[in-house]
Amino acid sequence: MSKAMARERRTPLPAEPDDPISERVREVVTAFRSERGPLLPALHAVQEEFGCVDEVAVQVIADVFNLSRAEVHGVVTFYRDFSSCPRGRSVVRICRAEACQSMGSESLVEHATKRLGVAIGETASDRSVTLEQVFCLGNCALSPAVMVDGEVVGRVSPERFDSLISGLAPASAPPVTGSAR
Repeated sequence: MSKAMARERRTPLPAEPDDPISERVREVVTAFRSERGPLLPALHAVQEEFGCVDEVAVQVIADVFNLSRAEVHGVVTFYRDFSSCPRGRSVVRICRAEACQSMGSESLVEHATKRLGVAIGETASDRSVTLEQVFCLGNCALSPAVMVDGEVVGRVSPERFDSLISGLAPASAPPVTGSAR
């Protein structure tokens, strides 16, 4: 371990010890300390409870597992399941891998951005929906594929897309800028 990493591990958390959010993150994460390979399950639990793994959560998780913040942040930003800012109540992912591209996913992305009023990587300002891209949903034979709230759907045309997202369309407010990740 480098001296810089060791120094970072000793850096105290900026949050107050009695901060209710930090304390709740600590409770959630501590439940995984006895497990083998606890970081991913703990991150999933924090993502589930808080809707994201923000910088405060990263600091608490690093402290609980005696990791550097950089190590935890690296895992959060590597996996698409985790987001550092809250996503919408619904998450729509469009596959842009080669098989889906060959079957029209790029025009589907264009349709989706117009229909939802957000660009790839954005969340509607009312937090109703987040639009993301992925590079394989494992449904290549049924391209183009879309995932809506965890459910993979194949052979998605613009009309089918509209049907899938009916009721999810955001209000006519500007999107929240920045990455949904």
